Amino acid sequence: MRIAVNTRLLVPGKMDGIARFTFESLKLICEKHSEHHFDFIFDRKPPSGFNFPSNVSFHKLSPPARHPILWWIWFELRLKKFVNKGSYDLFLSPEGWIPPELNCPSLGVIHDLNFVHHPENIIASHRKYLRHYFPKFAQRASRIATVSAFSKADICRTYRIKTDRIDVVYNGALESFKPITEEEKSQLKASYSNGYPYFIFIGTLHPRKNLEHLFKAFELFKKTDKHNTKLLVVGNRKWWPTELEELYQEMLAKNSVVFCGRQSDEQLSKMLAAADGLTYLPYFEGFGIPILEAFQSGTPVITSNVSSMPEIAQDAAILCKPKSEQQIAHAMQKLMENKKLKQELIEKGLKRAQDFSWSRTADLLWESMLKTQKNG
Repeated sequence: MRIAVNTRLLVPGKMDGIARFTFESLKLICEKHSEHHFDFIFDRKPPSGFNFPSNVSFHKLSPPARHPILWWIWFELRLKKFVNKGSYDLFLSPEGWIPPELNCPSLGVIHDLNFVHHPENIIASHRKYLRHYFPKFAQRASRIATVSAFSKADICRTYRIKTDRIDVVYNGALESFKPITEEEKSQLKASYSNGYPYFIFIGTLHPRKNLEHLFKAFELFKKTDKHNTKLLVVGNRKWWPTELEELYQEMLAKNSVVFCGRQSDEQLSKMLAAADGLTYLPYFEGFGIPILEAFQSGTPVITSNVSSMPEIAQDAAILCKPKSEQQIAHAMQKLMENKKLKQELIEKGLKRAQDFSWSRTADLLWESMLKTQKNG
């Protein structure tokens, strides 16, 4: 087969959830299925740092699509023309965006519908485009893949898609996320929290990641904290609203909050493995890769009891209402004071992590691609 792939989001140093899914799954698929040729299509100069096998070709298609008007030009006109001229057997879009009237079957990976359920967290121009075009993308796709049973049900319900048109392709986590020694933990704590225990948040600092209630919960927890516990916040301040800055500045415990910025995968894996707990409490998530990374690292997890997170965590995490700072603070306190509970969660997390891997992701996505090409 000749397969065209939208790889617009593969930007070194900026690969969060969707881009990580794209990179890790495609790397394995291209290696495992060398008899097929893959054309990766970028909206800017293809990066030089990626080491894909020889059955992959890189293509640049202008203009850079980073604004709704340019999105429309790139997807509705330029990408459509490129794919239709290429006589492809399949078009794959790991971010779910599908051009109109393609001459080949298409598979769109729709990770979640956060822009439908929480439009208040997206700027107006982007919100308008996504809410107008994603129903079209879903209908245009010959087949759809998504990353959790929750998201599958949500897409079916919201866009009236038949369940047999959607495949669940779970995410994985890098093998570098694994437990570390007590000596390594001490070194990490010396570097980031002056030797004190810490909770860690990982993710883009976006409103739906719910730092507001995490900060309030941490403030409440600190009133009874006996260990001088810190909170490490790892991620770019891509969205940092005035209200959140004001909340942070008013915190009595703000000196115990450590902003670490974005970290390399290697460093992040060590920071997570040294943490006393992951505090990851979004309002809405299609999967929640940090949960899985924490499980692999032997780090207990506090996460939300909404959307996909109970499905991914099952009984291996403490589940809280994401807007209840009392529940979150109580969960933090339990992790710090109840060693038996902490060890139980670590063991359950390590076991649950065995259900996921990027190799499994790649196999599931390839199966979905074959179904799409066969039935397209």
